[in-house]
Amino acid sequence: MRILITNDDGVNSSGIMAAKKAVEDLGMIDVVAPATQQSGIGHALTLFEPIRVTATNLPDSSEAFSVSGTPTDAVIIGIYEVTEKKPDLVISGINIGENLGKSELTTSGTIGAAMEAAVHGIPSIAVSLQVTRGDIKFHDGHVELDYRHASKILNRVAKKVIEEGLPSGVDLLNLNIPSHPSSDKIKLTRLGDRMYKIHIEKRLDPRGRPYYWIDGDPILNDENGTDVHAIKGERCACLTPISLDCTAKLDIMDGWLD
Repeated sequence: MRILITNDDGVNSSGIMAAKKAVEDLGMIDVVAPATQQSGIGHALTLFEPIRVTATNLPDSSEAFSVSGTPTDAVIIGIYEVTEKKPDLVISGINIGENLGKSELTTSGTIGAAMEAAVHGIPSIAVSLQVTRGDIKFHDGHVELDYRHASKILNRVAKKVIEEGLPSGVDLLNLNIPSHPSSDKIKLTRLGDRMYKIHIEKRLDPRGRPYYWIDGDPILNDENGTDVHAIKGERCACLTPISLDCTAKLDIMDGWLD
């Protein structure tokens, strides 16, 4: 088996090393990731400037490839340029900070990378670890975190995908792990409504012109059965199956155009 690992926190993130160690018993590993922090970039693709790829070494002295573009760029480079054969599985993470709810589905670079792999017909897992300090979510480089529980959960899910594949109609998995788990259980969940309540802070620059920071106040819970509730309410790892087909049921449009 060949496993491609990427992320949106950058090739020097401690999370990518944790992901590699978690699944290195399952197959050959290739690490191809953005050169720098790319959180919030979503499924963006670089089209108007060249992409540079640089060979580098991880802390365990194994080779990795640093990509000057986005997580999506890294996945495409990984699949079609770096790996000797098409990967059997793509893992995006372990992301520093949870990726929950409907809004994160399109803004998260971690999920965006997993989506890109799914577009190319490769089973993929986006995996994220909840953190309790917001200031480390966007750190560019190594962050010292306890990945032991997250690594164990990731290994279980990755092994299941390798052995059985994904169920029909499921293109990728969004796996979130609590920072202080209450058990080893993995709960199947749907996407919560949202993870943050949007807050916009307006400021003035030295010339008196306004500028804005988009921020959010975290939502501490959501309906039972959602990923937000599982992580924040139950402190339980959760797995949300995702389909690339976002088409709503066509029959609900019957008569609408008439």
